[in-house]
Amino acid sequence: MTPNGAIVFGLVVVAGAMLARDAGLAMLAVVCIAFGAVEIQSRTLRALTWSAGIVAPLAAFMAVVWIGIVGRAPDEIAAGVTGSRTAAMAHVLTVSGRLFLVALVVQLVISRFAHLTPLQFIRSIAAPVTVKKLTVLTLSLIDTILQAVDRARTALIAAGVVTPGFSMRNIGHGFILIQTVWLSVITIATGRLKDKWPAENTLARLDHALSSPSVPLGCADLIWIGLAAVASAVAVAVR
Repeated sequence: MTPNGAIVFGLVVVAGAMLARDAGLAMLAVVCIAFGAVEIQSRTLRALTWSAGIVAPLAAFMAVVWIGIVGRAPDEIAAGVTGSRTAAMAHVLTVSGRLFLVALVVQLVISRFAHLTPLQFIRSIAAPVTVKKLTVLTLSLIDTILQAVDRARTALIAAGVVTPGFSMRNIGHGFILIQTVWLSVITIATGRLKDKWPAENTLARLDHALSSPSVPLGCADLIWIGLAAVASAVAVAVR
């Protein structure tokens, strides 16, 4: 499968998941699991576990709010009817199922191309060079944010403002940590824009690195995209 096909497959699944409910979500989940079983094999279980772990805290919080406290679904509140906790549970399951599918398909696509570097993956997609450059530069800022968090936390610990572990001081000075991280991010990003990237001629080098032609869709791409499209159409129809 090619990166372009995987991206289209993921977008079709996400679009179907946003409109589907109940049995439709289960159908899309089956397609995703089949995709994982064929394309990434033994890593499918890890993707399922990771996705469930991401969604579980939000699902638990929604269950407490909508089922335990409110006791009605949002559409019942909008309609002004009495409602029931059963409808609230259905709402929580639907939203959680949609988020689970989104997380799962993203994890499956990432696992499928784990052997490629981010630059190799972006170079092979069908998109204008400008879009590719913006994507690469945006992804590079993720490391900038991580560095800013580490620098800010280390500096505040050394100054005695916060502590390495959990403490009441950290709760009281949490906003100072947020401000320090934000200022560190701005400082590092500004340094890259004004000094590092011009000195290294980064933009021109990216033009050369990302100018290769995109890989056309293959047979496997069309099969998986077709399955996802059919499953999404049926999922929306049985809503």
